[in-house]
Parts: sequence; C-alpha cells; structure tokens
Amino acid sequence: MRKISVIGAGKTGATTAQRLAERNYADIVLFDVIEGLAEGEALDLLESGPIVGFDSNVTGVTIKENQGYEQLADSSIVVMTGGIARKPGMSRDDLVKTNQKIMHGWAEAIQQYAPDSILIVLSNPVDAITQYAAHVTQFPRNRVIGQAGILDSARFRTFIAMELGVSVQNIDAYVLGSHGDDMVPLPRYTTVAGIPLTELLPADRVEALVKRTRNGGGEIVNLLKTGSAFYAPSAALAEMVDAIVYDKKKILPCTVRLEGEYGLNDIFAGVPVKLGAGGAEEIVKWKLVDEELAALHKSANSVREVLKVMGIG
Repeated sequence: MRKISVIGAGKTGATTAQRLAERNYADIVLFDVIEGLAEGEALDLLESGPIVGFDSNVTGVTIKENQGYEQLADSSIVVMTGGIARKPGMSRDDLVKTNQKIMHGWAEAIQQYAPDSILIVLSNPVDAITQYAAHVTQFPRNRVIGQAGILDSARFRTFIAMELGVSVQNIDAYVLGSHGDDMVPLPRYTTVAGIPLTELLPADRVEALVKRTRNGGGEIVNLLKTGSAFYAPSAALAEMVDAIVYDKKKILPCTVRLEGEYGLNDIFAGVPVKLGAGGAEEIVKWKLVDEELAALHKSANSVREVLKVMGIG
C-alpha cells in the first residue's frame, strides 16, 4: 500500500489523516512536534478502522531533537498542515516569519527523506509558504502544490447555494489568485445547473457573495474565537490527494509556480491546474477579461510583498 505523510496533528492535519485513512488507499503517517499528540491521534484513528471498515495503517511520530524525520521515507505524497493558526485580528502576513521557520525545517527533511514525493502545502500564508517550500526543496513545479482555491471555491459555492436555495452539487465555481483578501472569484465562470450566475442574481448580490468568500476564513476565525477552519480545508486536501492517487486529471484551482502563464513569472498563484499522478501536470489557460487578469496580477503582487518579508522576493 502507498504511504502518505501528514505533517501537523492539529485539527486540520488530524482530520485530513482521518479522511485519507477512510479512503483505504494508503497507509498514513502523522507527524507533530508536540510529544504524544501524533501518536495519540493516530491510535484513536486506527481503532476506528474496524468500525468504519478500513485497513489503512495509521501511525504517529513525534519530532524531537531532529529525530523522527526519517519516517518520511518512501512517502509518495506529503501533506503539510503544520504551522501556527491565524488568530482573531491577525493578518495572514503576521504569520509569515513563524511559519517560514517551521516550513524550512520540514522542507529540508522532505528533500532529504522523500525526494520523489509530491508536496501539498496548507500553511498560512499558503501562496508564499508554498513558494518557500519549492525554494528549499528545489522540487520541480509539478511536485509542489498549494491548496487554496479549492477551499475558496467551495465557500463560494456554499454561499451561492444558500442564496439561491439549491444544491451545492448544481454549482460550478472557481476562485483564483492568492488565498486572502486579494483572491479572485470568477462569477463569469460560475454556473448553477449550467446557467451563468450573473443571469440569476443582480450585480450587487453577486458582489456580496464575492465579498463574503474573500472574508470566509476570517468569518470562521471570528466565530470560533480560538482556532480556525479545518473541516473544509481538510476536505480540499483530500480532493487533491484523490486526484493524484487515482490519476483523475481533474481540473482544480491550485497554487503553483507560474512561468509565463497569465503573464506572470516566478510566482506562486492560484490558477486552474490539471491534477493527476504526476502532480500538477498542466496549467490550464483560461481567457480572462482585462479586469479579471488585472485582479490576478494584483493578487500575485500581494504574494510578492510577502516574499520580500521572507527574504526571497
């Protein structure tokens, strides 16, 4: 059975491990720096197997004094959820220095022990941290992918379904750009049972849904008071892993390094990507109108500002 490593045994990491274990297509190794946390979560999850009906092995590893990283060996996919969570009133940029330091250690370990793996990143601020992971590992661009647009698109779809009183399964929606205030929801590419959203709602209601999508993460943070979203983010990560494991060639909005696509170079940003066994196998080029393209470039420039803080911009 293949092996998937999940870094971070907090709510997002543990829930991701659960979703993947229950798919029964890989053994899962869960990592954390808090002693006993990964082992405890893993054992509890493993003991659910006889009830739920999966045979995936689930183990936990505590990283202590640089020991334990070797358990990454033979991972076909590494999912990075480690890092501190955003707190109420904290901007994504406030997280960058701490999460950069955390990513540095893990990226070096992944490069050493799992050099052929596909790395999926969900650490804030995700676009810049994903670029930093690529910078440290020197993996080719198809094997370093950030999760952002799938989550944002799911939020957009949810809010549209609530507004129209229809099933979320009738809604196709895409959000590009960075994961944050400058994300780029695309109403023009959003349909409800094949009907363009712009034909179903007036412009002011569409804009309200776009605004709520941009503030989706902050809305949950403010409601929870402590912690941040984890159910939807873990579901988004699992969808990415599914696309890779099953070689689905599924087009999903993901954060990848752009090399001329959409007029952007050497920057990680959310764009439509074909995900398959090779990772980000193709960047899909949509025809964006000037306003949409300008918004995507503005979003990318926001990432560049964070990269300057990190010292790689």
